[in-house]
Amino acid sequence: MFHSSPQQVLDAFLSVISTFKPIDVLDVLILTYVIYLLLKLIRETRAGQLVKGIIFLVAGYFVSKAIGLKVVSYLLQNALSMGVLAMIILFQPELRRALEKAGRSKFGIRLFGLGQNSDELKQKWVPAIDAICDSCVELSATCTGALIVVERQVRLGEQIETGTILNATPSKEVFGNIFYPKTPLHDGAVIMRDGLILAAACFLPKPAKDALINKKLGSRHRAAIGMSENSDAIVIVVSEETGQISVAINGELTRDYTHDKLKALLEDQIYNDKTEISIGKKKLFSSRSERRKKK
Repeated sequence: MFHSSPQQVLDAFLSVISTFKPIDVLDVLILTYVIYLLLKLIRETRAGQLVKGIIFLVAGYFVSKAIGLKVVSYLLQNALSMGVLAMIILFQPELRRALEKAGRSKFGIRLFGLGQNSDELKQKWVPAIDAICDSCVELSATCTGALIVVERQVRLGEQIETGTILNATPSKEVFGNIFYPKTPLHDGAVIMRDGLILAAACFLPKPAKDALINKKLGSRHRAAIGMSENSDAIVIVVSEETGQISVAINGELTRDYTHDKLKALLEDQIYNDKTEISIGKKKLFSSRSERRKKK
């Protein structure tokens, strides 16, 4: 077996470096960034365990090849040859979320000419925001549970199809009728588009890390986190137990909103198209932060 001396290894490394061009450096940087995004994507998900399994198979292949296990190495080689297709199938939910995030980024919105200017948004949303805030305060006072989804760039057609189409102008009276416990539409979420109540009694997706979320949170809060993980929507929750008003954005939940704080948040997020929450110095309440607290 041929053994390379340290000098030969160094010479080979310098030979490779000497052939590098600026475009090669850019190529390496892009590949590094893509790998970083993939690692960030699969962190704390089931995909992370799958990656560990794939690494184990690759290591097993090289070990079996080195020690001469022909049958084992043949089987592992054929299994790994289907690795790319298997990864696409296994990581489909994670890849879908990554592509959705790329599409709803500011670059993606500008690239495809999506979105509306601030004046158009204000014209549609000024009365709607007032109605949402007034309604949430009244529902909070009577401990009436509510779940309101404000659609932004990502269309929520799948969720809208599960509910009842209304196309109604928002008001305290309309929200009160929808979320009154004895009405047919109270059990589910209201989805708003362009300042209108588009649909009610809609079902929302479960959060990706449901097991890590605080057990004290009810189904409405979990649905709000799940919806905000799967889209750029703003999800407002009124607790049926405490009357507390909460908001979920990008998979993170903040609590204890008053009328003025909720109005300021909605105006900031809708008009300025923000992607992160920053309300004073309040700690974000999410599945990840809950996990840190438990530690």
